[in-house]
Amino acid sequence: MLEALEHTTIVNLGGLLIGLLFGAVGQRSGFCLTRGLQRCFQAGDGRKLRSFVLAMVTALVGTQLLASFGLVDLSRSLYLGAEFSWLLVPLGGVLFGYGMVMANGCGARATVLLGSGNLRAFVVLTCLGVAAFMALTGVFAQWRLAVADLTSMRLALGAGLDAWLASAGLPGWLARWLMVAVLAVPLVAFVLADRRFFRQSRGDWVAGVLIGLLVPAGWWVTGYLGADDFDPVAVVSLTFVAPIGDSIQYLMLASGTDLGFGVTVVAGILLGSLASALLSGTFRLEGFSHPLRMLRYMGGGALMGIGGALALGCSIGQGITGLSTLALPSLFAAAGIVLGGFLALRGPTRLPPI
Repeated sequence: MLEALEHTTIVNLGGLLIGLLFGAVGQRSGFCLTRGLQRCFQAGDGRKLRSFVLAMVTALVGTQLLASFGLVDLSRSLYLGAEFSWLLVPLGGVLFGYGMVMANGCGARATVLLGSGNLRAFVVLTCLGVAAFMALTGVFAQWRLAVADLTSMRLALGAGLDAWLASAGLPGWLARWLMVAVLAVPLVAFVLADRRFFRQSRGDWVAGVLIGLLVPAGWWVTGYLGADDFDPVAVVSLTFVAPIGDSIQYLMLASGTDLGFGVTVVAGILLGSLASALLSGTFRLEGFSHPLRMLRYMGGGALMGIGGALALGCSIGQGITGLSTLALPSLFAAAGIVLGGFLALRGPTRLPPI
């Protein structure tokens, strides 16, 4: 059956299915790094944060298994390029992290909330998508590129952390799994630090595993099912900055643009969260109660768009998908995102209540 379809159609259908699953799981579980940081820093409740970390570990192991069996060539992904800006990637992460707290959720969470009837999320996503394209291809693009050129760092061995180990003479497979262990062991230790997590928070850990599995699923769809010698598609997986901007652009210019994996994932999330909300009886239209709150959400969306463009990804795009490739820049971006979230929640730069 699949042989009768164009490879681009298969990729788009795969993206739609992944989005449907993400939307349903995200709507039922409340999966979100912002919520995890809020509860951890403000209430000492680490369950949501452990769910996110479990997704990181699951995505990491699943993605590296695909690469080990030769099913996906991760070197074709954005994350493993030979150059990155040592300034813009972590700075963009900080901006994104601060913005996601301002908007009370990242781009992925806002997409899930919009499908559930939250109209505040529509404002966030619009500001995020427009701001991202302003930085990627719009009025801020030349400044971004100029700073990127001045602060570019070239990695002689590539961005993959496993390549650094392999340069010491280790076999490639051993270097790969040693680096997976280096990253995964402390993350697993954090998850297991609360012995009650798996017993009392079934919904959270199941959501973490399921969403983590969607990342290697995305790599498999674009890198294996989408492989074509004459018209290859970009090897990507879950990320929610450029795809949100692409979705807005597609709505306006559908006749002149191609429907890609990221756009179908966004559409799938909207449909999946809508279906889940309707079936569970939790669909409800919600808006802003105060204009100052709307301004904060708009600012948060804009910061996420610009920050995500500078960091080459979001909390999921870099924190889960990027790290699953063992990319060094993703470590800088993820650290920046967590720092930005911390600054918005604690200390002198914390956001005042509205």
